[in-house]
Amino acid sequence: MRVTFERMAMNDEETVALTAGGHTVGKCHVNGSAANLGASPEGAELEEQGFGWINHSSRGIGRDTASSGLEGAWTTHPTQWDNGYFDLLLGYDWELKKSPAGAWQWEPINISEADKPVDVEDPSIRYNSIMTDADMAMKMDPAYRKISERFHKDPAYFSDAFARAWFKLTHRDMGSKTRYIGPDAPVEDLIWQDPVPAGRTDYDVAAVKAKIAASGLSIGDMVSTAWDSARTFRGSDKRGGANGARIRLAPQKDWEGNEPALLSKVLAVLEGIAAETGASVADVIVLAGNVGVEQAAKAAGFEVSVPFASGRGDASAEQTDVTSFEALEPVADGYRNWLKKDYVVSAEELMLDHTQLMGLTAHEMTALVGGMRVMSINHGGGKHGVFTDRIGALTNDFFVNLTDMAYQWQPAGRNLYEIRDRKTGQVKWTATRADLVFGSNSILRAYAEVYAQDDNREKFVRDFVAAWTKVMNADRFDLS
Repeated sequence: MRVTFERMAMNDEETVALTAGGHTVGKCHVNGSAANLGASPEGAELEEQGFGWINHSSRGIGRDTASSGLEGAWTTHPTQWDNGYFDLLLGYDWELKKSPAGAWQWEPINISEADKPVDVEDPSIRYNSIMTDADMAMKMDPAYRKISERFHKDPAYFSDAFARAWFKLTHRDMGSKTRYIGPDAPVEDLIWQDPVPAGRTDYDVAAVKAKIAASGLSIGDMVSTAWDSARTFRGSDKRGGANGARIRLAPQKDWEGNEPALLSKVLAVLEGIAAETGASVADVIVLAGNVGVEQAAKAAGFEVSVPFASGRGDASAEQTDVTSFEALEPVADGYRNWLKKDYVVSAEELMLDHTQLMGLTAHEMTALVGGMRVMSINHGGGKHGVFTDRIGALTNDFFVNLTDMAYQWQPAGRNLYEIRDRKTGQVKWTATRADLVFGSNSILRAYAEVYAQDDNREKFVRDFVAAWTKVMNADRFDLS
């Protein structure tokens, strides 16, 4: 149970508040026979309109309701908000008994008649209250017990804790509070909202870019740092992203996927530039990535200006919930051809999952991977998938050589392949599954063949820049 709530970034107090508060009202239903229930929503007839589990044999409500397998209310008054949950949980000893459906549930020993909840249809009839294993944990686990006792003694504190935990539960996937609308949106900043102070927009962007270009950082240094900062964005709950520059804070600065030693070197340079110019570190990190992309495009023969919107802020350690951010740590990044370890799930499947979390399309993924390979942005300086003799230039060489029939691919180990000249048999390059999927999958190969065309070299650069900008701005809710 603790692990389940930790995955939702809930601490022990929030776990107890949600469990107790959720069970203060309502009940479990199983007096009705489950055999009377119809097909599931997806299997039900058209006229049931997606509801499913319709009871066609009896009423399906009140005493005839069949749902969880457990039967009973947690509290004496299950239709009102009170402190009755803790009164019963802590006030009685409990024993295991079977529900009418045969499921195990906890019932109080020698409960007084006055503490029994009434029947759902006839208030003159009373039954034992019940508890689940989750409820018993609130009493038997030492940490949960301490919190339960505090809530029991202070009902007002319990009500406030529940309200806050409930608000967090139901709003966590909305991201920053800047996305809230309406008069009921709270003014208070809450740490789980990942607050970021507003950044400046009045500095000279061109001057900052000039300082970055003259800093001595390589294209790989700049692009990889910006990418690692932004790639944490998750469209599922709007968390992560470059805004806040949390890549310089714990826990992100120590993540293996962020190459801590290299990151520390790059940040030392970029933080100095931010201090000199008045720009936020978050903006300077993104600008550095843009400078790297522009330099790579120029090396390929194209002058481009990567779009940029200033105004990112720098979050502090006090504004960062370290524990909840640990869930954002990448275990793989196909864009940088990296796996933390071998997994049952394939490298290309992990890359695809990362892609959908960032809100990218298949052709955006294709453009980004191809571009990052030829710029040699691989984790740890690895050379797998770097199908070019012009490293650092934003060319379409990755796609040209991937689809060139002068070469053939041969397995050389787990998640490792060699590209060999068909005539000589000599090894030209090496690759991983995250590279070869762009030639193997029919949809991705279609994109790869488009980008491999001689007359689409500029299109590839333009598409890469557009996809790159999308990632850099994914968490800029203020721009939409």
